[in-house]
Amino acid sequence: MSQMDMQEVEVKLYTPDLALVQRALEAAGAVLKSPRVFERNLRYENAAGTLTAGGIVLRLRQDAEAKLTYKSGESSEGGIFRRFEAEVVVSDFETMDVILRRLGYEVALVYEKYRTTYALGEAEIVLDELPYGNFTEIEADAEEIERVIGMLGLGGHRRMSGSYTEIFAELKRRLGLDMRDLSFEGFAGVDVGDWV
Repeated sequence: MSQMDMQEVEVKLYTPDLALVQRALEAAGAVLKSPRVFERNLRYENAAGTLTAGGIVLRLRQDAEAKLTYKSGESSEGGIFRRFEAEVVVSDFETMDVILRRLGYEVALVYEKYRTTYALGEAEIVLDELPYGNFTEIEADAEEIERVIGMLGLGGHRRMSGSYTEIFAELKRRLGLDMRDLSFEGFAGVDVGDWV
């Protein structure tokens, strides 16, 4: 695979009612690729703290399988984000975590979500449930993203300008939350209100 093929192009929409999105997907003939699964993500930082500051994501994810991901070079136009993404499946989540820590990386953030994945035409659509709200991500080329948004009737939903971790950082600031990790347990009893 060439580096040109390692481009992530996506839009993130705030969609509180995922059941409505799911019905729209089914009506449009979308195919369920992966049923609802719990995800645990470890985001790493180096000792100098330059990864996050440089817009680099080094993440280890456990869902139905374990994956190591590197992302960088984010740009945005019209609420559609584009960045380099390289991802590989690893055979053992815990061992990969040990390797990364031995290389000098530390876990800077743990974040959790539930994800359901669909395919519709050339697009991958994911329904994400996070401790602070529900979102729909559409990944495809920009033209296909706009087409799918129209097909699903999502044009009136807010396009989110940041990653889930950036949204989390903003929520912590707004609500005065003192927590490192984005977990369901950590948000138990927290009223995020109408934060959008």
